[in-house]
Amino acid sequence: MHVHLPLKDSDSCPNSTTHPDSSKSPPFLSYKNRISFSEKEGGGVQWFPRVTCEPILALFSGSVTLSFLWTLSLAMGHVFPFISAFTLSLCSLIIAENSENYGQELLSSGLGCDPYVGTWAYDESYPLYDSSRCPFIDPEFDCLKNGRSDKLYLHYRWQPSGCDLPRFNALDFLSKMKGKTIMFVGDSLGLNQWQSLLCMIQAGVPTAKTSMAKKDAFYSVLFLDYGVNVSFYRSHYLVDVVSEPAGRALRLDSIENGNAWVGADVLSFNSWHWWTHVGNDRGWDYIRVGNKVYKDMDRTTAFYQGMKTWANWVDSNVMPMRTKVYFQGISPTHYSANEWHDGRYKDCYGQTQPLSGSTYPGSLPDQLGVIKNVIKSMTKPAYLLDITTLSQLRKDAHPSIYGLMSARDCSHWCLPGLPDTWNQLLYTALYF
Repeated sequence: MHVHLPLKDSDSCPNSTTHPDSSKSPPFLSYKNRISFSEKEGGGVQWFPRVTCEPILALFSGSVTLSFLWTLSLAMGHVFPFISAFTLSLCSLIIAENSENYGQELLSSGLGCDPYVGTWAYDESYPLYDSSRCPFIDPEFDCLKNGRSDKLYLHYRWQPSGCDLPRFNALDFLSKMKGKTIMFVGDSLGLNQWQSLLCMIQAGVPTAKTSMAKKDAFYSVLFLDYGVNVSFYRSHYLVDVVSEPAGRALRLDSIENGNAWVGADVLSFNSWHWWTHVGNDRGWDYIRVGNKVYKDMDRTTAFYQGMKTWANWVDSNVMPMRTKVYFQGISPTHYSANEWHDGRYKDCYGQTQPLSGSTYPGSLPDQLGVIKNVIKSMTKPAYLLDITTLSQLRKDAHPSIYGLMSARDCSHWCLPGLPDTWNQLLYTALYF
């Protein structure tokens, strides 16, 4: 018996209708880099002694990478008695948190290449699971069940240019996550990825016993034999939408939702598509920042303000030694075939193969720059899963008319499909 989380009409991502000013970038603030962990925890509590990293940087002529320092902290602390392994570890975090490419460096260091630059390769050993045997897929994502007859899109594997991604191993994942919680937080694209991971695990360990729970915006599947909790928390904007006497307020400076996320061992966030909704499709009536109320504003600017609030929440509530934080890059839509110069079709309908090559003819969304700048400003490590370009190449992987939406769905993704690669990258980032 299939269990699924139905997407209401209001849960679907928008089509080509976006806010007219959504392409504008907000003014980014500059932040002063900080090098002392003792100054970062609130309430005057010094979790770590004050350390300074300048001597370490000078010792190695400034050519220090994150992976190098982590290795050094474990293997060479005894060679330089004035540099403890503890200090080296702290400095590696300090250097990393001030690096715009922290998440990318972390993932690249274990693989020896940039995992986000590559091509889609045909591979008969894919997909990783059979949708008819996975009880967790929403009908909206089950393209085969909804009548999609072409099968090529199922057999593509992401191939980085200079290395191979580890194949997802469900038993390995459950063993390493034993007793822990991984939580996806975001909109229906986060739901897409959550259900993908559940199917990937279930296919690899088909006899695993599970228990499913739902309460308000929270959904959870517990793999009982391993104590692994794979959860999803629906939060379209990450920041709060609050009912007030005058209507629904999108509170760009409030994130009470975050109380439900505290304590997870892995947090994977996503947001953006809901910020583009206009008219009756909006999830709010007006925007509030403190005591100021706005009928509307440039959506990218609003997104930037909301992401700063999210970043402040992470900096204030996440302990890096307990919780790893990831942010999924912008998931693209394919509502205009002009972007990839296909005169035969209007949008993703009729697309059966990925684009060849490693670059997309269209531009990257400005909102990806917002996410990168916000992550760069954070004092706690957060890792960007930069899935935008590799996803842009998959014009063939949307439900199109094979979802349950009234219009063509070129926003979400079929399962099995592209979100499986997102989870393969997440698995790699966690354990390789």
